[in-house]
Amino acid sequence: MNLPNVLTLSRIFFAGVLVFLLEGRSSTGNILAVIVFAIASFTDFYDGHLAKKRGLVSDFGKIMDPVADKILLLSVFGVLAHIARIEWWMFIVIAIREILVTLSRLWAMRHGQVIAAERAGKIKTVVQIIAVSSILLYLAAQQSDYYSSWFYNFQSIWLGVNHALMLVAVILTIYSGIEYFRNKSKIGVVK
Repeated sequence: MNLPNVLTLSRIFFAGVLVFLLEGRSSTGNILAVIVFAIASFTDFYDGHLAKKRGLVSDFGKIMDPVADKILLLSVFGVLAHIARIEWWMFIVIAIREILVTLSRLWAMRHGQVIAAERAGKIKTVVQIIAVSSILLYLAAQQSDYYSSWFYNFQSIWLGVNHALMLVAVILTIYSGIEYFRNKSKIGVVK
């Protein structure tokens, strides 16, 4: 097990930590959630960079990197829907796409093919990370002991930005799923 793969698997651990912190609904938990999510997001960038730089790219990493991303993001989106910070339909659309693509990758792997993440999927993941980061920062600011009138002055704008980011994330999620299956059918994986 090389370092990039350990970093990839760490996101699954971070997913559990984030669920625990966010479900606690405390100001300290929300601040810690921002920090943990930032670390987990950094591992997403760094594991791939490190694997390419050191020649440690592996089939395991190609499969587990997007799977770990999905576990991390779906865990957070699920909690955010549960605590009414995003709409349930957004979580459901994202979850359906992510599950279908993951099952498709696993099926392809079972038949000897490894399908790495594509450009559209990577862009989708970045936008999802930005959306989650903005929502987590909002939660931390909202429940902070140090908030003041500045938060209330910008609260509606911030909520609007969060909603817009989530809409973009959902649109890109749908688009990247369509592109994934279109490209997959072109290379003859779909039978």
